Amino acid sequence: MKITFFSTQPYDRESFLKHQSDSSGEFVFLEAKLTERTVSLAEGSKVVCVFVNDTLNASVIHQLSQLGVQLIALRCAGFNNVDLEAAHSHNIKVVRVPAYSPHAVAEHTLAMIMTLNRKTHKAYNRVREQNFALHGLLGFDLHQKTVGVIGTGHIGEVFCRILHGFGCKILACDPIKKPAITAMGIPYVAADELFTQCDILSLHCPLNASTRYLINSTTITQMKTGVMLINTSRGGLIDSQAVIAGLKSGKIGYLGLDVYEQEADLFFQNLSEQILQDDIIARLMTFPNVLITAHQGFFTQEALDQIALTTLKNVEQWIHGEELINEICINNT
Repeated sequence: MKITFFSTQPYDRESFLKHQSDSSGEFVFLEAKLTERTVSLAEGSKVVCVFVNDTLNASVIHQLSQLGVQLIALRCAGFNNVDLEAAHSHNIKVVRVPAYSPHAVAEHTLAMIMTLNRKTHKAYNRVREQNFALHGLLGFDLHQKTVGVIGTGHIGEVFCRILHGFGCKILACDPIKKPAITAMGIPYVAADELFTQCDILSLHCPLNASTRYLINSTTITQMKTGVMLINTSRGGLIDSQAVIAGLKSGKIGYLGLDVYEQEADLFFQNLSEQILQDDIIARLMTFPNVLITAHQGFFTQEALDQIALTTLKNVEQWIHGEELINEICINNT
């Protein structure tokens, strides 16, 4: 059985081939993203394996069905790029990797906070130029700062544990209250209360109809002046134009982004010899208090191994007609 992988990088190939077994089937790795124009490349495959920036709208899913595809295997946790109703109507199963290494993303979130705060990226460049002055590198103690965590799933919980070790005051916001969070003495509060109280705000929630543009011009006005905003979840949680206005006014004092709403045309590729066509991200990169990484949060060896192992397990369960533990159904989203 042939499995076609879209949006693959060398590390994807290495990771999946490392864990390939005799029962895994034939792997076909493609660098191309899955779109209406590339869907024909899945011909002959019963399974397609896709990533965060592949397009799985109704049109693509219809064409996949026509090609005989019966399983969409996401090698990521988020599924906002999948039209689940279309998949269901075409009897195509959808599975994902709900948890690979929550530590990877949580630790990257902390790295962004520490970098923005202590300006280590600027200090590194200064010292290489023999500039040993400290002016402009002033930071603050994380200890006793109030940090708001929106979304307390696997990643949010690990991030809370890390913050707890720093002695931060943590506020959580999530419609589902986890006992593990309250056991740490962390209160759940409404989003409005969290916005007004936090020095640092970190997003760890999924992207759906209720969370799209959670950070907008209205919510930004509720925040503390000089707030630090970090997004390592999904780009569509933030209204980029509103954030730019917040940076210009000084309302947002620090911004860390590992995701970007229009990242599909940018991230995971080398564009260093091209003219950047995206005016919004180009504007964001002009601010000295903005740090952008290219969806790097998941990128640890442990996470890659777990992604491959879980994805292949999902496919094997489907092949053998077993219960799909990680299936995404319309009634459980």
